[in-house]
Parts: sequence; C-alpha cells; structure tokens
Amino acid sequence: MPSSREHILDVYETIMRTDGERTATLDAVAKGAGVSKGGLIYHFPSKDALAAALCERLQRLGDEDAARMRASADGPAAYYLRSSVYEGSDLDHALIAVARLVQAGNEQAVRTYQTLSSQWLTIIGESTSSPVLARIIKLLGDGMYYQALLTTPDSRRQGLTEDEITEIIAVLKSVPEQ
Repeated sequence: MPSSREHILDVYETIMRTDGERTATLDAVAKGAGVSKGGLIYHFPSKDALAAALCERLQRLGDEDAARMRASADGPAAYYLRSSVYEGSDLDHALIAVARLVQAGNEQAVRTYQTLSSQWLTIIGESTSSPVLARIIKLLGDGMYYQALLTTPDSRRQGLTEDEITEIIAVLKSVPEQ
C-alpha cells in the first residue's frame, strides 16, 4: 500500500492526466486523496512542490526504463521501438501528466522531458552506426507513441504488428555505417 505522500502524488498525477493543470488545485488533490488540505500541505506545501515531485517520479521511471533499454537482449533501438506504445504503465501515466505541466509552461517539467529525451537518444546512439540513424529511430518511436495515444485501447499499435516492428528494426540495422 502506498504511503500517504505517494497516494497524494498518485491522485495529483491522475488529475493532471485526465483533467489538466488548471483542475489540479490543492483542494482538488486533497479531496481526491481523501485527506485534509493540511494533510496535503504537510507533504506538499504548494502546487510547485507537487509538480516537482511528479517530475522526480518521471525521472526515476525514465532512468529505470533507460536501464532496461541498455540491458535489452534485442538492443536499445529495438527496445525503444517495441516499447513505443501506450500501455497505461506507471511510466506512461507520468509521461502524460508531466506533458500537461510542459504545456502549462512549467520549466522543471520541460527540463525533465528534455533530459529523458536526450538520455534515450544517447542510449540509442551508442548502439547505432550514426547519429542521424539514432535520431531517425528516436523520432520513429516518438511518432509511434504519439499515434498510440490518439487511438483506442484495442488498436494502440495503429496497424503495426510485432512482425512489422521486427521488419522495421531489420531495415534500420541494415543501414550501412557512415
């Protein structure tokens, strides 16, 4: 069972994902978490503190994902493409919630997104033949993820089957080194 702090952060993340930054007031978070406003403020004295904690959560989840990328038997590029589908994971939830903060102009959220994006690109780049190829793979995965967000749960891959993803990876691996 999550701690009170984590439960409050979970509620904030959910409100951010589903209703956006303007709706995620301290009152709304406290009500959703079933705590008094004083109980909320004990853990998070401001909306900025909630936003900072959410960014820290995303960074931690992103770092865990980066470790899985590096350890993937298929290689980081294949891992990135295969995982570029919205599945409702903790990482997905944090990504969407922090994206709402980015849209609202939160500077820490922007930095967190930039850091994770750069980290994933670097890992892909370490396993590819050129920086251009790494960027293509990153953009392809980002596009796949974006498309998955715009679909219904039963059609998340927008027509890309596992075999098609495997074929894309094979084509990308066959690009000659530069």
